[in-house]
Amino acid sequence: MQTLTQPPTTATPEFDTTIHRRKTRPVPVGAVTIGGGHPVVVQSMINEDTLDIDGSVAGIRRLHEIGCEIVRVTVPSMAHAKALAEIKAKLLSTYQAVPLVADVHHNGMKIALEVAKHVDKVRINPGLYVFEKPNANREAFSAEEFGEIGDKIRETLEPLVVSLRDQGKSMRIGVNHGSLSERMLFTYGDTPEGMVQSALEFIKICESLDFCNLVISMKASRVPVMLAAYRLMVKRMDELGMDYPLHLGVTEAGDGEYGRIKSTAGIATLLADGIGDTIRVSLTEAPEKEIPVCYSILQALGLRKTMVEYVACPSCGRTLFNLEDVLHEVREATKHLTGLDIAVMGCIVNGPGEMADADYGYVGKQAGYIALYRGREEIKRVPEDQGVAELINLIKADGRWVDP
Repeated sequence: MQTLTQPPTTATPEFDTTIHRRKTRPVPVGAVTIGGGHPVVVQSMINEDTLDIDGSVAGIRRLHEIGCEIVRVTVPSMAHAKALAEIKAKLLSTYQAVPLVADVHHNGMKIALEVAKHVDKVRINPGLYVFEKPNANREAFSAEEFGEIGDKIRETLEPLVVSLRDQGKSMRIGVNHGSLSERMLFTYGDTPEGMVQSALEFIKICESLDFCNLVISMKASRVPVMLAAYRLMVKRMDELGMDYPLHLGVTEAGDGEYGRIKSTAGIATLLADGIGDTIRVSLTEAPEKEIPVCYSILQALGLRKTMVEYVACPSCGRTLFNLEDVLHEVREATKHLTGLDIAVMGCIVNGPGEMADADYGYVGKQAGYIALYRGREEIKRVPEDQGVAELINLIKADGRWVDP
C-alpha cells in the first residue's frame, strides 16, 4: 500500500504539531522493516487452522491485498510448523512472498526451531515459553529457585535464538498481562513491572548471544495497564541503552464500536507520544476488519497517509444541502485515491477557513449551488446536482485522479 511521506511542519517547538517518534533500531521481517525510522507497520493474524493449507494461503492473501504488511499464524504443534513450509511455497507460486510471523506457545522449543525455517519472525510469550507447574502451597520463590528457572529458560531459548540469528531473522518477545509466569507473579505481582521484568529477562539472553533483531510487546486487555507497561518498558530500555522497536496492541479488545475505541485509546495514546513501530488492532471479528482501523489511527495522527482525508463540518441550521448525503457521495467517488485532503462544508461561515489546509473544497455558498475550491481559491460555482461530477473533473484537470 502506498504511503505518502509526512509533510514538514513550520510550527515553533513549543507548539510543534509533528509527532517525534522514539528512535529505534531497524528489525527486518521479510521485505518489511520495523523501526529505524520506517513507517509504522500494520499487522494482523489469520484465524484459519494452519493445517488448512489452502485456507491459510487464502486468508494471508486477503489480508495482504488490503494493506496488512505482516501476517501472523499460530503453530500449536509440530504438524502446524511443518505446514508452514507448504503455505510459504504456495504463496510464492500463486501470489507473492508475504512477511510471516509464527506464534509459538507452551514449551515450544522444538516447534519454534522447525517453524524458524519457514517464517520471517517467531513470536514467543515469556510467560508460556517454559512451563512452570503451579504450586498451590507456594508463598514465594527463593533466589535459588528463581535462578534455576532462569537457567532453564536460557537452555530452552538459546537454540531458537542461534537459529534466528544465523538466518538473519527476527523474534518478537510478546508479553501478555494475562499470562505472566508464576515466578514473575510472586516476585513482582500482577503489575506492569512484572511484565517489563519478564521481557528484560528474555532480551538479556538474546543480547548475550549477539542477537538483537528483537521487537517487544507489552499487551494487556485493560488500556491503563497497557499504557503503563509500555511506558515503563521504554523507561527501562532507555536506562539500559536499549533501542528495540515496540509492537503496540490492546489484546482481546472485543468487537464493534467499543472494540475499535478501546484499541484506539491505547494505541493512539502511545503513538502520539512517539512510542510504537508496528501495530495490531485485535478485534473479535474477521481479521480483514482490523486493517482499516489501523490505517485510520495512523492517518489521524499524521503518521501515514494511505487514503483521502475528509474534512467535514457537523452540519447546523445554516447548512445549504444534505451534508451527510453529500459527504457520502463525495467519499464513494474519491475513496480510492491516495493522499488527498477533501473538505465538504455546509455553509460559507466556517467553510473556507476551516478547510484552508485541504487540497479541494466543496462548499454550500448559496441555495442550489456548490462552490468548488482548489486550496484557498474558489474555482467555480456549479449547480448542486453537478457538484460531485465537477469536483472529479477538477481533480482530473490537476492530474491527481486515478481510475478506481
